[in-house]
Amino acid sequence: MKVTGDWLTDPATQVVCAMLSDAGYQAHFVGGCVRNALIGAPVSDLDIATDARPEKVMELAEAAGLNAIPTGIDHGTITVVSGRIPHEITTYRKDVETDGRRAVVAFADTMVEDAERRDFTMNALYCDASGVVVDPLGQGLADLEARHLRFINDPEMRIREDYLRILRYFRFHAWYGDPSEGLDPEALAAIAANLAGIETLSRERVGVELIKLLFAPAPEQSVAAMCQSGVLAMVLDGVDDRALAPLVHLEAQAGLDPDGIRRLAALGGQGDGRELRLSNAQRKQLALYRDHIGSSEGPGALGYHHGAALARDILVLRAAMLEMPLMPGAFAAVDRGAGAEFPVKSADLMDRFQGRALGDELRRLQSLWIASDFCATRDQLLN
Repeated sequence: MKVTGDWLTDPATQVVCAMLSDAGYQAHFVGGCVRNALIGAPVSDLDIATDARPEKVMELAEAAGLNAIPTGIDHGTITVVSGRIPHEITTYRKDVETDGRRAVVAFADTMVEDAERRDFTMNALYCDASGVVVDPLGQGLADLEARHLRFINDPEMRIREDYLRILRYFRFHAWYGDPSEGLDPEALAAIAANLAGIETLSRERVGVELIKLLFAPAPEQSVAAMCQSGVLAMVLDGVDDRALAPLVHLEAQAGLDPDGIRRLAALGGQGDGRELRLSNAQRKQLALYRDHIGSSEGPGALGYHHGAALARDILVLRAAMLEMPLMPGAFAAVDRGAGAEFPVKSADLMDRFQGRALGDELRRLQSLWIASDFCATRDQLLN
């Protein structure tokens, strides 16, 4: 089997592969780029596995006139930039010691050793510079074709090496699993037996994984399994996933792209985003959604005050939480509000109002104008 794609045949990438192979070393793409190419998904990060040691990779890159950056040299990773494309080249590795968060690794000599330390079988696929696929463990291709997400070898051992793999399991199932198949019972049993390990993870890592999961096209089955297994309760307090499936359905109806923060708002909970180390912008977006889910502000007012995009988000969230369809004409009203311009200015009232009274009168007239569906004219409002 072979993979194809512009990312593989790009001359800048082929130069990096030749840099290693011409010197007698192996150069195989591995992980996400191979997996995604095989299923026709976009390829972004280019990871290359090799039997060359990091110091040798640096030496070969320098000789080839390429920029080599020791981004993770202690763990065997060198980033080689060719044609402005970063290529992460990592020496074959095997785990010597793990504590559930970090691993002590030793360099390995074979692809099989390197594959055995990875998380899921579909991520342990390799291909050479010509696109020929190698499945060193003999399970990855079949599992990828079946969209079956499976831990490599013993699930409990894989989890105890890095407890973040619990969250990665649900995230990868949301993106690459077969929703008609359900989740692997052996994996779920191993996860249930190691829930306490989640507490050892940094909140930032947890937040990143959860938001990536929620950005999947249809994450509701994976999130439901997180609830049933107790994982979601370990991550967020007081959450409820009942509104997530209706929200995903309404998003599709409304033509909205998946949004992790919008979906996080649908889960409810007690936190404000700090517990997930969300950015200030993400926390502000989450707070706005929560403030307006239960408000009585109509579609037009939402569009006027918050813009069309956020107003649509709020409306689909409201409908999902109430398990109701979207109001007919709601988005048209949002657009009217988003494009409307309040016809009264402060100068129109300054002969009669000053200071706080001026602000109060402007707000009163604005409310009347919004209630008129933005039809009231300046003269009508002032008179």
